[in-house]
Amino acid sequence: MSKSATKEGTTRYAQKFRGRAAEGHFRETQRLALSSLGIGTYLGPPDAKTDEGYAAAAVAALESGINVVDAAINYRFQRSERSLGAAIQRLAARGIEREEIVVCTKGGYLTPDGAMPGDPNEYFFREYIQPGVFTAKDIAAGSHCMTPKFLKNQLGRSLKNLSVECVDVYYLHNPETQLSEVPKEEFLNRVREAFTFLESAVEAGEIQYYGMATWNGFRQDARARDALQLGEITQMAQEIAGGRHHFRFVQLPFNLAMTEALTLGNQTIRGRDRTVMEAASELDITLIASASLLQGQVAKNLPGFVAEALGLENDTERALQFARSSPGITTALVGMSRAEHVKANARLVGVPPATAEDFSKLFSRSEGA
Repeated sequence: MSKSATKEGTTRYAQKFRGRAAEGHFRETQRLALSSLGIGTYLGPPDAKTDEGYAAAAVAALESGINVVDAAINYRFQRSERSLGAAIQRLAARGIEREEIVVCTKGGYLTPDGAMPGDPNEYFFREYIQPGVFTAKDIAAGSHCMTPKFLKNQLGRSLKNLSVECVDVYYLHNPETQLSEVPKEEFLNRVREAFTFLESAVEAGEIQYYGMATWNGFRQDARARDALQLGEITQMAQEIAGGRHHFRFVQLPFNLAMTEALTLGNQTIRGRDRTVMEAASELDITLIASASLLQGQVAKNLPGFVAEALGLENDTERALQFARSSPGITTALVGMSRAEHVKANARLVGVPPATAEDFSKLFSRSEGA
């Protein structure tokens, strides 16, 4: 039995939904079949009720045709990863194997374990500084670290939390946080060291691919202090591991209110201005949309022309349809902390993505609105 998602496993998973999943719901990328929707696990209190809600939601998602699950070690103080771990174990008993599930998580933010300790400084000193995992100078913005030693420690914890031997996509979490206090050259050195470690983790079979999960980095004007250039970062991966490097995923916010990945030409590839979507396509990077509903903010009171262009039953569906139908987005993540959320969102599994014509109609109408 495979310890990671495989082409065969994810293809087999997609075939289980033949007749139920619309054409275009499953997309092939990086030798895997990914669903156009994925389950996010960011929000909610660190309590047992929310733990169980996420575990049940992940099981419901996988049983509904959604095979991308996403967490981060700091989500709910490591509890979101553990909820996914519980779900993965339950799914095996229900005939959905590990190799059918695309498991994604992130490292970079300091996090306590399970609950906020009475004295966080004492906790981090005991857990990390005393054993030599990091020093105070390795920390940026009081909360972020991406040294190889720290990432090795965090990946080990994530594997244990998720009850897996291998993470399919391991993201550096909001690395641009470091640019608030580190000069660009030093930042790029830190990214290079992190990538060198992540390539070694691929060699060790602990991750399959790695990437960057960003908030501002790829949405900014190219001159902004925390702006990132996909070409520059990919070149670094190529220098470390050649053409067969494993830097293949970028996660960034993309929704009806944050369309920069599609509309802002802030990337330079071979001397030409490109949007992030165009740059990613040229560089063989898979884009994953986060904040598809922007915590519900883009799922209500949408202008009438959005309903006209996209149809569907309600604004939540239309907002998700927008994110997953955009040319260049492989999977749109949406937070689902209860099985009822999954049931509502999974209706789109059986709905074809919007056509290019519908999509362009949306933009021509918004410009005229």
